Amino acid sequence: MSNPLPPPPPSTHHHQHQPLNIITPATTSATTMTSAANREYRKGNWTIQETLTLITAKRLDDERRAKPSTSSPSKPGELRWKWIENYCWDHGCFRSQNQCNDKWDNLLRDYKKVRQYQSSHSQSQSSHPFLSYWSMERHQRKLQNLPTNMSPEVFEALNDVLQRKLNTQQQPHLHQPSFSQSSEQLPLKTDQNPPEIDAPVTVSEESDSSETESSENLDSKTKRKKVRKIGSSIMRSASVLAQTLKSCEENKEKRHQQVMELEQRRLQIEETRNEVNRKGITDLVAAMTNLSGAIQSLIANHYDQT
Repeated sequence: MSNPLPPPPPSTHHHQHQPLNIITPATTSATTMTSAANREYRKGNWTIQETLTLITAKRLDDERRAKPSTSSPSKPGELRWKWIENYCWDHGCFRSQNQCNDKWDNLLRDYKKVRQYQSSHSQSQSSHPFLSYWSMERHQRKLQNLPTNMSPEVFEALNDVLQRKLNTQQQPHLHQPSFSQSSEQLPLKTDQNPPEIDAPVTVSEESDSSETESSENLDSKTKRKKVRKIGSSIMRSASVLAQTLKSCEENKEKRHQQVMELEQRRLQIEETRNEVNRKGITDLVAAMTNLSGAIQSLIANHYDQT
C-alpha cells in the first residue's frame, strides 16, 4: 500500500471542505434541465466554482450510469457530455459539452502530473529537501513542468471522484464482503490529505472520453473527405486558371507578332515611297536642266542669225 501524499495547504476559499454541493441525480431529471436551444455559452478561463460544478456533474453521471435509478433512468442513446452540460447549465456553469469534455481531460492530465510529482518525491530517499507542490510559487511549478494553477479544492474533488470510480470498478471482484468489511475497504473522505491513487486510476482516466471517440473519428473522416473534395476542386480550378493564363499569353504573343509584321510592312511601304519620291525629284531636276540647255541653245542661234 502506497504512502499518503503530503496534505495540500489550507485554502482561503470558503468552500474548501464542502466543494461539491452534493445533489442527487434525481434533481437533474429531464423536467429540470434547461433547454439547449439558444444557449449562449461562456468563454474564457474556468473559475474554481465552475470546475467544482463540472466535477460534481461527472461524479453524478458516473453514479447514474453505474446504478441507474427509476427516478433518473439513463436513456440508451443519451450522450454523456450532453447530460453533464445540462447539469452544469442548471447550476450556473454555462459551458458547452465540448468545453466540459476538454476541461475534464485537462483536469485529469494536471491531476496526474501533480499526483506523480508528490508521490515520487515524497517516497524518494534523496538528501535534498522535498518541496511540495502546494508550497511552490507559480514560476517554480512552471520550471518543474507542472500545472501552475491547480487548487487544493479541485485536486481533492478529483481525487474523490477517481477513488469512488476505482472502488466501483473493484467491487465486482470482491467475494461477497460484509457491510463492515466493505466500509473498512472504502476510504472515507476527510479534511486531510487526499490519498494517492494507484495505477488502475489510469484506466479510468483513459476511458472517460471513450464515448466521444467514435463521434470524433466520424468528424475526422468527414473533415478529411471535405478537405479532399476542396483540394480536388482547388486543383481543377488551378488547372483551368493555368490553361487560361497560357491561352492569354499565346494570344498576346500572336498579337505582338501581328503588330510587328504590320509595322515592318509599313516601314517597307514608307521606304518604297521615299525611294519613288527621290527618283522623281532626280528625274525632274534632269529634265529642267535639259530644258534650260535647250533654251540657251535657241537664244544663241537667234543672236547668230541677226
